[in-house]
Amino acid sequence: MRRVLGSWVIVLLLARGWLGTPLSRGALGAAVLGLVGVALLVLQPHAKLDPLGVGAALIGAGSMAAGVVLTRRWQPPVPALTFTAWQLTAGGLLLAPLAFALEPALPPLSVRNIAGFLWLGLFGAAISYFFWFRGIARLGPAAVTSFGFLSPLSAVVLGWLVLGERLGRVQTLGALIVLGSVWLAGRINRGQTRIAPPTTPETRAL
Repeated sequence: MRRVLGSWVIVLLLARGWLGTPLSRGALGAAVLGLVGVALLVLQPHAKLDPLGVGAALIGAGSMAAGVVLTRRWQPPVPALTFTAWQLTAGGLLLAPLAFALEPALPPLSVRNIAGFLWLGLFGAAISYFFWFRGIARLGPAAVTSFGFLSPLSAVVLGWLVLGERLGRVQTLGALIVLGSVWLAGRINRGQTRIAPPTTPETRAL
């Protein structure tokens, strides 16, 4: 979640340099406003900054931002489903040796465990990333990344509805600010000139 939040500003800067996307004060303002809203939403009074954690978060945010922007710049002329499948397959092949070397062996799996794996693999990865890459191709990196601010908001709302957690005035204010920043980002992105995607037969399926 931290990578998504911090990457919005970085995506705006990288898209300006690598894609030539206009960088407006309104877009930067919406990104900063969203960060403030998330801070009010999730941070507690006793929260402290960990330099190592901040550094790791910045590296992760930069890596994710670069991947999002380069996905738009280097996307091959294939359907979004094919592009998503190759991305996930390549990521799995890269992580598999580390998982076998560093992770403990899996215990005997129950039906519930298998159902959980299927849920995470299908809905948490395959379908989610399909719409993620499709959104990057159609809307652009900045527009898609701005929706990441809805992730912590959804988690807080689910905690309130399902777990009975309290939602104070500060968190309510943060939620409203997050919604406002996403709405503002949408208005700004619609007003900018979009780069038309290729119109080959393969990419019409995106």
